Amino acid sequence: LHVQYLRWLKRCVTLDFGTSYKDHRPVIQKIGEALPVTLLLDLISIFLIYFISIPLGVFSAVHPDSRADKILTLVLFLLYSLPSFWVAMLLIIYLGGGEYLNLFPVVGLVSSGFEDFGFWARIRDLAWHLVLPVVVLTYGGFAFLSRLSRSQLLEVIRQDYIRTARAKGLPEGKVLFRHALRNSLIPIVTLMGMLLPALIGGSVIVEQIFSIPGMGRLGFEAVLSRDYPTVMAIASIEALLTL
Repeated sequence: LHVQYLRWLKRCVTLDFGTSYKDHRPVIQKIGEALPVTLLLDLISIFLIYFISIPLGVFSAVHPDSRADKILTLVLFLLYSLPSFWVAMLLIIYLGGGEYLNLFPVVGLVSSGFEDFGFWARIRDLAWHLVLPVVVLTYGGFAFLSRLSRSQLLEVIRQDYIRTARAKGLPEGKVLFRHALRNSLIPIVTLMGMLLPALIGGSVIVEQIFSIPGMGRLGFEAVLSRDYPTVMAIASIEALLTL
């Protein structure tokens, strides 16, 4: 067993994860095809979560315990409580041609004949396919990140140097955005490091429902087919990134 382990570890260092039991292709090749898809989805989702959550947190911190703050908190936590698979099915039924509107495609990332499209037509087609998966990946993160940014900003606002800046006669906007917000963002930016394994691992539910060939779907199908080299490769990469 120890000889097998050392051989496997040596291959891992050189990114040789063996051959898939399912289709006899190199595992690293399959990961190389799925990883860009997952990174595209998750990077867009994380950008939107931060882009929307931080202003919401700033608004709540500037108006603490106001009616708007309470309503915003209630709405965000209601969104946080909605299961992603249920929201995905609702979007498919209502917006993806299920029973009502047929506004967005619900399968894959590109349409048939994508290779024959022009550059801007490809961009539009890809963006149109990304709308529903990105919505499902994004809405749940608003509550956590906005509450975190709110609490961090409130803590910074109570510090002595903020009172000193106000006593100097600096405008409130300058005090808030230049002094308070900049320091309150440090823990929030640090949190992005913990998202790296999740980025690589992908979202199993979203990728499976929308038939997106990313890392989450690759890992799910590998487990179902008992494709142990692929499962070990994905688990090893995620473990290394977590460490």
